[in-house]
Amino acid sequence: MQDIMTLIQDPAAWVALVTLVVMEVVLGIDNLIFISILTNKLPPEHRERARKTGIALALIMRLALLGTIAWIVQLTEPLFELFGHGFSWKDLILIAGGLFLVWKATKEIHHNVDPEDHQENFIAGATGTSFASAIGQILLLDLVFSVDSIITAVGMTPHLPIMIIAVIAAVTVMLVAATPLANFIERNPTIVMLALAFLLMIGTTLIADGMGFHVPKGYVYAAMAFSALVEMLNMLARNARRRKREGSH
Repeated sequence: MQDIMTLIQDPAAWVALVTLVVMEVVLGIDNLIFISILTNKLPPEHRERARKTGIALALIMRLALLGTIAWIVQLTEPLFELFGHGFSWKDLILIAGGLFLVWKATKEIHHNVDPEDHQENFIAGATGTSFASAIGQILLLDLVFSVDSIITAVGMTPHLPIMIIAVIAAVTVMLVAATPLANFIERNPTIVMLALAFLLMIGTTLIADGMGFHVPKGYVYAAMAFSALVEMLNMLARNARRRKREGSH
């Protein structure tokens, strides 16, 4: 209790908390895009439940990982060297997660470009996505992002309570934003392709980080924000043209 009171009275602890919350929320955007596209494959009556269940389980997993923080920090220790770069468990996890995202995004882009080719459905072939499959994939990807964000958080603050509060705050934002974002993506087909392009870029960034080529997150999110702005302008232009056509009849 004394440690908690000390943190409450420490301005540096509040700065670290706000910074971590913002970081977790921004990193959560990647997860939200993936969750939205994935759960939209489910029957409508199961989508919201899948989103809430997946995010809730992801919260439990993140809190459990925070309990093993000393072990997670050791994941940065090099295991072997290849091409002059020492690969750690963290690197291998990032590479595996990046390959997973690139494969998923590529398959779904192909399915959207050629919707008649049911053999290429990116998740479950012609049968669609099952509830359990969606939850499993949400947790798998969240594991990759969790390891990366926890290691980053350790570099920002040594205080576990601050990390726990930041994770809970970020996941709460994800729970609130998940359904509106998924509905928005479903209503706007062009947004789906943009979101898949984001996933492709994020996957490539994860692979690059795992290979030792660090890409500043600011550049990635600036590119995503600019692309989203351009798409919003396109949507406004399309809506204006549609209203003009309807008004002329």
